[in-house]
Amino acid sequence: MQNIFREYDIRGIFPDELNAPAVQAIGYLLGARIPQTTTRCVAIGYDARTHSRTLFEWLASGFAKADCEVLDLGLIPTPVAYFAMFEESAKPQLSVMITGSHNPKEYNGFKITLGRKPFFGHDLQQLGADVADCVRAKISTHAEPTIRKDDALTRYIAHLSHAFAHLRGLQIPLVLDCGNGVVAQGIAPILDNLQIRYTGLFMQPDGNFPNHHPDPTEDKNLRDIKAALAKQGGIGFAFDGDGDRLVVLTQKRVLKGDDLAIVFAQNIKNPVVVGEVKCSMNMYDSINRIGKAVMYKTGHSNIKTKIKELGASFGAEVSGHLFFNDRYFGYDDATYAALRVLELIKDGIDMDAVLDSLPPLYATDELKIPTTESAKFAIIDAFCKRLQSPPAGFPAIKETLTIDGVRILFDEGWALLRASNTTPMLVTRFESTRQENLAIYEKALRSLLDSVMEELR
Repeated sequence: MQNIFREYDIRGIFPDELNAPAVQAIGYLLGARIPQTTTRCVAIGYDARTHSRTLFEWLASGFAKADCEVLDLGLIPTPVAYFAMFEESAKPQLSVMITGSHNPKEYNGFKITLGRKPFFGHDLQQLGADVADCVRAKISTHAEPTIRKDDALTRYIAHLSHAFAHLRGLQIPLVLDCGNGVVAQGIAPILDNLQIRYTGLFMQPDGNFPNHHPDPTEDKNLRDIKAALAKQGGIGFAFDGDGDRLVVLTQKRVLKGDDLAIVFAQNIKNPVVVGEVKCSMNMYDSINRIGKAVMYKTGHSNIKTKIKELGASFGAEVSGHLFFNDRYFGYDDATYAALRVLELIKDGIDMDAVLDSLPPLYATDELKIPTTESAKFAIIDAFCKRLQSPPAGFPAIKETLTIDGVRILFDEGWALLRASNTTPMLVTRFESTRQENLAIYEKALRSLLDSVMEELR
């Protein structure tokens, strides 16, 4: 059971791992962590997965056992669950978004916000230990909940429609690929309010994801939107399953999170930007010329926490999480980010031209290596120790950064090895000013990694 409690959310298979006793215990023990107030109030939303409503009912009964009032946010994008905590009239002390994000359809999970802060890391691990004890002891964690509907989605739509009223009537060929996730619940009515026309692909929420997997960072999932753009031109927005990640497509390229961060930073005065270890050299170098770029750990909870600590303008992950603290609340919201992109276009910003002006770089996608939950962090530790005396023929190392796994800096690029916090995988990525270096870096890292993994078997 402990394995479903990840670094920054809860993620598991329904109903083998996410079952009634475990989910009710999660609700009960989370409710007990809310400071005593006149009324303990919890907001719960859910995505389109076929089992999300069942998880809602189990979770609500656990919160009821902890004497919490439950607000039912309904079928919503994840950012609406955050918005319910941050809007001026916010009543809940805690929100839970039930979502499997971009994982296969048998997965589901919980993203938790307590007191407007992500509930993650050590706190989440301790919750996992408490839940295991509670289930093992067969403690009753079920009660009939008092549930009240809360239409935070309508208020969210009104808020963003007002904030971007200056975009009204913007004329641009626009394609949305919602991947049968839940993002269309928010972005479609906002664009309609703003009288911005668009072509919509896979707008209907469907937890079976019949058209393609809802992960826009994988090129195979972009075939349909690329075909639509080739036919009609313009710009495209591709979203993940729960609406907190965005990939932007132009006629020339696919812009991921670090590409978009470069463009956004050019249009914010004295920007302070939090990035993660997978972000490109160009992102850090270009932002440091006009402001300050800070490298930090991968993970939406980590980035949100660092933004608040630094009072940063925004944050970005390669995967498309974009966190605007400039004119917004500092959480990741793909709909809000898409509207900021439309704002750049209205202002005459050519995103391709901005990126074309930077030094050419060559990079791999994330390359994943299967391992086990119990072994992945031990492998990283052993690899870092071996890296202190690298084998003959290993590219000359300028510096190693151990913020999250290890990012190895070379004269003409870098290599990354880190443990995924959401899957039993090791993640690698490589970038260089010369394309031929990518194979050199990958071969050297994999050779050393294979040796380390063999020794640990």
